[in-house]
Amino acid sequence: MEQLTQNLKDGFMQLLEVPFPALNKGCVLVRNHFSVISAGTEGKTVKDARLGYVGKARARKEEVRKVVEAAKTHGLMKTYDMVMNKLEAPTALGYSCAGEVIAVAEDVTEFKVGDLVSCGGNSAVHAEVVAVPKKLCAKIPNDIEINQAAFATLGAISLQGIRQADLRLGENCVVIGLGIIGQLTLQMLKAGGIKGVGIDIDANQVTLAKETNGGLAFLRDEADLEKIIQELTNGFGADAVIITAGSSSLDPIDLAGSLARVKGKVVVVGAVPTGFSRKNYYKKELDLKMSYSYGPGRGDADYEEKGIDYPIGYVRWTENRNMGAFLEFLKNGQVDLAPFISHNLSFEKAQEAYQMIVDKSEPFSGIVLAYDLEKEVSPIIKLAERKMISGKLNVGFIGAGSFAQNFLLPALKGKSNLINVATSRANTARNIADKFGFQNCTTNGSEISVSTEINTVFIATRHNLHAKYIIEALEASKNIFVEKPLCLKLSDLSLIQKAYEISNGSLTLGFNRRFAPQIVKIKSEFDNTLPMAINYRINAGVVPPDHWVHDAEVGGGRIIGEACHFIDLCMFLAGSPIVSVSATALNTTSNNNDTFVANLSFENGSVATVSYFSNGSKKLSKESLEVFCGERTATIDDFKSMTMYDSGVKNNKLSSQDKGHANEVAMFLKAVKSGNKEIIPFSEAYISTLATFKIIESIQNNGALIEVKDNSYLGQD
Repeated sequence: MEQLTQNLKDGFMQLLEVPFPALNKGCVLVRNHFSVISAGTEGKTVKDARLGYVGKARARKEEVRKVVEAAKTHGLMKTYDMVMNKLEAPTALGYSCAGEVIAVAEDVTEFKVGDLVSCGGNSAVHAEVVAVPKKLCAKIPNDIEINQAAFATLGAISLQGIRQADLRLGENCVVIGLGIIGQLTLQMLKAGGIKGVGIDIDANQVTLAKETNGGLAFLRDEADLEKIIQELTNGFGADAVIITAGSSSLDPIDLAGSLARVKGKVVVVGAVPTGFSRKNYYKKELDLKMSYSYGPGRGDADYEEKGIDYPIGYVRWTENRNMGAFLEFLKNGQVDLAPFISHNLSFEKAQEAYQMIVDKSEPFSGIVLAYDLEKEVSPIIKLAERKMISGKLNVGFIGAGSFAQNFLLPALKGKSNLINVATSRANTARNIADKFGFQNCTTNGSEISVSTEINTVFIATRHNLHAKYIIEALEASKNIFVEKPLCLKLSDLSLIQKAYEISNGSLTLGFNRRFAPQIVKIKSEFDNTLPMAINYRINAGVVPPDHWVHDAEVGGGRIIGEACHFIDLCMFLAGSPIVSVSATALNTTSNNNDTFVANLSFENGSVATVSYFSNGSKKLSKESLEVFCGERTATIDDFKSMTMYDSGVKNNKLSSQDKGHANEVAMFLKAVKSGNKEIIPFSEAYISTLATFKIIESIQNNGALIEVKDNSYLGQD
């Protein structure tokens, strides 16, 4: 199937052939009939993408700061590669469409195949087929033209702005900015018994608004504009002003302050700066409110991804209910979109539409893309055949986000036969296949884990999917490299163990720090017969509480998701299994245990302290490791510098950080090709994973000493 994409490097836009998007839990698969271009939002995205590097830097100052910090850690060349990976990746455009449901996930009961639906959100893109969460879909009532139903997301944005204004029957409202969102806002104000007055700098948009709004629309530079608004509002000023314009100017926000009545409201829907002149807002005691997208639920993973609704008694209008309400306006004839649809174009002419928006070569308002429903759309695409490397390293890759693109995939290129790559986003799958030389791409990870053509599987998905794909691949006797963590639940750990014991495959967990050159040096220098004392401090930094890593069902929390790295490294250095743990966490309002201290005891008498802190300064290095053994000490600072304290002091400094990623992948591939043992014994990966669960148990029990043992497996290879 085809999808419209552009990259951020130079704004290159194309209709890209991609596989069907993944039909994840809680989603429906929709064949688009129509999609709508949001000229304001999408036009800005396209313009920004076409800026030069200097222009991009000016527009994205925060991202530039992050690049500078990354260069200090990873070096210039590695950072350059990381930035290019972002800029060159094709990004899907669009967020409002309508079509026919062609498949539903097993847990979806609200929709069935054949239903006509309006779709919104980041997955409702310009593509022949889209996969959309159920809370971002609304059934289209009978007798509504589907091309008009495709505007439901834009209508929901307009409705949310009106709701934020909290207007009552008989009141009035000025709308500044008469693009499609502004025009729809005027239509729904009228339907709700509110006098709406439109203002814009574009004569064409003002003329359109006059024709559909009883003449109540004016140019911004109209003489005596403020007096006109005063007369239309009985001398009081506007009860509310809704700003739907997109501008870098302060004029919309200052104008709103001038037009609003005393104690009136100003609602910002469009992208405008808010550094307003204080005078009017102060003297009139105006309420300034922001309107967030389609309504409550937007950006909430529990609502959008998991489908957990807000009770109507507490949240009357969610984004889904706003979409449904707009469709009801259409059904009842209270909103007529026909005058606002300026262009009906075929999907194949999408690039021309965006060029028209950027160039402003002709007047436009609502731009609709129509899809060829007679065209046969295939869920599978065929890529050009690639030259195969002799040998048996036939690799499949499941999940290919930033980490995989920056650290794992570069280590594979040219060293194995890259057969198939799966990501949940179709455009990402196609991009990775083209960039790294995979023969195929898909959005179905199981297609890779059970493939008879593939003998080696890399798993780098979100944490909640690791166990599923590990077990599938073990049952198919694959060689597996899985990024940490192994799994999120003790029950899954048991299932993985059982699958491993009867499998002819192998399993390597991505504990890369074992293979960092400075760790290799410490292991070679210290006497393994002597117990060690290890102090490991991690300045982990803050992760927002709503980030997926904190979600117990998706990320598992930072102890399971990241601290497992540090627990395993301590066990590797000690050269002995962990036998007990005790841990306490900082008591915070979030209660996510991302600032904690864990004490580890090992079978050979070694001890370690892992101090994982999320509340430290960003100026401090992330990792500091100290190893004490036999009157010798080694310290490592952020895997860039190492100091050995013995009879003298020896310093070792790397040109850039090296946490062992490339070395680990190289050794894994070598072991697979030669048929050697796993580079990390499964028993050690098992114990490290078990220890993370026991640390959480200890925190829950106020630092109690917890044994780390499982007689069914502990210590076996």
